[in-house]
Amino acid sequence: MSRAIHIEAADGTIDAHIFTPDNAGGPLPAVVLFTDIGGLRPCYHDKAQTVADDGYAVLMPNIYYRDVAGPVVPDGKSFRDEDVRPTLFEYAGHLTPDAQARDFAALLASVDAEPEFNGARIGVVGYCMTGAFALRMAAAHPERVASAAGFHSARLAVEGDDNSPLGVVDRIKGRVYLGHADGDELMPPEQIGRLDAAMAAAGVDFTTELYKGAGHGYTAFDAPVYDEAADARHYKRLSTLFEETLIR
Repeated sequence: MSRAIHIEAADGTIDAHIFTPDNAGGPLPAVVLFTDIGGLRPCYHDKAQTVADDGYAVLMPNIYYRDVAGPVVPDGKSFRDEDVRPTLFEYAGHLTPDAQARDFAALLASVDAEPEFNGARIGVVGYCMTGAFALRMAAAHPERVASAAGFHSARLAVEGDDNSPLGVVDRIKGRVYLGHADGDELMPPEQIGRLDAAMAAAGVDFTTELYKGAGHGYTAFDAPVYDEAADARHYKRLSTLFEETLIR
């Protein structure tokens, strides 16, 4: 079950979708789900509905609303196509930490306004480049974000990168789960170690797991690296995280 909404934000109008279980009664715990770099598409509608079916109201925004409404990747195309990738990189370049912060505020206002959500505490999950979004949202709104997760996240702890979420993890009060792809060039062992050390030093309640044999993008069933077993494991971890932080 889903419906489209429009959210007024500082930089424009965010087109977004709310997903709930069939025959959901009353407001449900809130989850914000950020797509990977490919943006809105069937793969992520399915992902948001799967999370919602566990008993949540899931808000999935179009992260590229500043540039285009709806899907960015044409039917039959993907991030791997040479004529698609430059557009995605261009749009992703507009998503600076400051721009993200403005969007987080608008998304929280929507959670507070829409009837599907019981948003006193929220969960956030991101994939690929938006694993960083999840960490930043948890850091920017520690009083609201009870849990944040990232799967096959990219560039979370690049040394010398002032825009890395590494510098804000000390503000996180919620629980963090990170499921890293094995051998991921976008999140190599030195970055994993650097981020783990920073979270440990800050006293963050976090879990890091390496998905052995799974490649970057392992949860996306429209990608050649899709790994069914790793995807199932990712849903199990999300289910446990959200149950323990949003329901109990």
